[in-house]
Amino acid sequence: MKIGIACYPTYGGSGVVASELAIDLAKRGHEVHVFSYAMPFRLRGFYENMYFHEIDVGNYPLFKYPPITLAAACKMIEIAEARGLEVLHVHYAIPWAVCAHLAREVVQESCKRLKIVTTLHGTDITLVGAEPQFFKMTKFGIERSDAVTAVSSYLALETRKTFHFECPIDVIHNSVDSARFAPRQAKCCRKHFAPNGEKIMLHVSNFRPVKNIPDVVKTFAFVRKKMPARLLMAGDGPELPHARQLAQELGVEKDVLFLGNQESVEEILPCGDLFMLPSAYESFGLAALEAMSCGLPVLATEIGGLGEVITPGVDGWLCHVGDTECMAERAIDLLQNDAKRQKMGQAARQKAVEKFSPERIVNQYEAVYQRVLSSAEACAK
Repeated sequence: MKIGIACYPTYGGSGVVASELAIDLAKRGHEVHVFSYAMPFRLRGFYENMYFHEIDVGNYPLFKYPPITLAAACKMIEIAEARGLEVLHVHYAIPWAVCAHLAREVVQESCKRLKIVTTLHGTDITLVGAEPQFFKMTKFGIERSDAVTAVSSYLALETRKTFHFECPIDVIHNSVDSARFAPRQAKCCRKHFAPNGEKIMLHVSNFRPVKNIPDVVKTFAFVRKKMPARLLMAGDGPELPHARQLAQELGVEKDVLFLGNQESVEEILPCGDLFMLPSAYESFGLAALEAMSCGLPVLATEIGGLGEVITPGVDGWLCHVGDTECMAERAIDLLQNDAKRQKMGQAARQKAVEKFSPERIVNQYEAVYQRVLSSAEACAK
């Protein structure tokens, strides 16, 4: 098949999922065209039948702000007509689903089979899409799609409730490359991070407010009072300065290492003993899954789709949002009991390998493409 994939290039789950799906599809022999306004950070390596198309918004005096939606639609039109695209698979409803619809309207005479698949990742529905100013446009974009997928059953349910959406939604979980995200202790510099044998706690995110970054630091500070430990925080974003300040206020700044954005987190995760994700909202929790694939138990919040990734007491624990005392108690219990922690880490690794393999997930997306190509109409007319 000839497939176009549109996504954001920034650090975040939607860009990661779209990039790795593009690579996996290209490996299977499909012709894949990726659209974004910059190179997605996970879109690395050369593949003979994968192409990247940068969306250039230009700099016109007439426009106060760059017209990204129109520029994206025009680039989709250009490639759809030149290469005969069959499917436009967009990751994130706004603006990509609307861009795809505009492109299809323009090329419908020359590309009669062009279909649109929209994958919902979370905040495009619960935050951006739910905003009054974007509500109708988000609803329009998903309803004009030939198929809609969601990364968790939780998100599918929220989409139905928020938009009164009656068409089918395919739940296709995110995947993880378990060969890349693996418990390879030999590749990490554990002695560098914990020279005196301290336990290592980890957090990776884009440091947005929804990630509850202060709770990571508060939990660690509680643990640090009970035992030697260090906290590695990879990523960057608006909450980073606050996290630094809070670590200083709690007296743990010497034991908190801020690593900034890291493209090769798979080389850092195996150094840790457990992973923390105390988010206020997660539609799925890709960072948690990647940590699990590296053999780490995960401490997370009982929210969103995290319950579809983590089984409490088996491969991690779930606490209520904001309950740093619960998270700290769970962390101390695991860090003081190596056998228990290792058993949970092995269960986490096993789940990642068996349930969230790329092969299994890509098969599901291919089935969606084949279904829409054989159908006549979109969900709503």
